[in-house]
Amino acid sequence: MAKIIELYEVASTNDYIKGLNSPEEVIVSAKRQTAGRGTKGRSFVSDEGGVYISALKIRKNFDFSRAFSIMITSCVSVCRTVEFFGLKPTIKWANDVLVGGRKISGTLIENTLSSGNMCRSIVGIGLNVNNSFSGELSGIATSMKNEAGHAFSVDEVREELIKNLGREYSVADYKEYIDWFGSEVILIKEGERTLATALDIDEVGRLIVSVGGEVRRISSGEISLKLI
Repeated sequence: MAKIIELYEVASTNDYIKGLNSPEEVIVSAKRQTAGRGTKGRSFVSDEGGVYISALKIRKNFDFSRAFSIMITSCVSVCRTVEFFGLKPTIKWANDVLVGGRKISGTLIENTLSSGNMCRSIVGIGLNVNNSFSGELSGIATSMKNEAGHAFSVDEVREELIKNLGREYSVADYKEYIDWFGSEVILIKEGERTLATALDIDEVGRLIVSVGGEVRRISSGEISLKLI
């Protein structure tokens, strides 16, 4: 069982774990972050009312080709958590969880390599529980409270999420929360948008799409996905 450190406020739970340089697995939780980060350098609003945790996982002989399994664990853990509290989640490839078409959670995974293998992974998760949003954010972000119409115990949600993070999941578990296969999506790369039909996700996490009748496999590092 990983040691759990609970904080009130921190700049970033991922950065806090890095500073610990712990030789053992640890989970850091904060009530708010002042400099929360998402993927590709984006900021992540982390006001009080959400669950913000980072989990350090020590790995041995873990080949980089298995990296998508870390994403699977984080996304499915969030989905199982919000589902436990009565909501219906959808995964937006690769690492966002939506409820009602709006983002309820995001993940930032940072891996450390040694001799070609991953030796340490930090999985940072922000889950909007009782958060409220206004202005532009209200159109793209939501919270468990917004969707259910009532507040939740942040402590209970955090405990459920940590419990789910301790389990193993498969690609099939991940795809259970995708309802947009067969639908048109927009692929965005360096501002250029391409219309495609989403077909599947393969074992290493590449999105399989059809573009003008041509089947392509795309990694999440290459493009961003917009659901229509």
